[in-house]
Amino acid sequence: MEGLISAIVVGLIAGWLAGQVMKGGGYGIFVDIILGILGGIVGGWAFGLLGLHAGGLVGRIVVSFVGAVILVWVTRLVKKK
Repeated sequence: MEGLISAIVVGLIAGWLAGQVMKGGGYGIFVDIILGILGGIVGGWAFGLLGLHAGGLVGRIVVSFVGAVILVWVTRLVKKK
């Protein structure tokens, strides 16, 4: 249960940050959480390809943020078409 709560908190923070950085604001709390959690998966994969690993809460937020930014960018590319 603690891991799920942690994933939601990290996802919310990372998704919200990604929405702010990518201009245009976030997509709402629910979608920000989903983007942040999925961003953690994408970010973990991308960081793994580079041989980088982040530990601790701040590291997980950074990895999730990077992944969420990638997801927001891809989502906006697909939306334009």
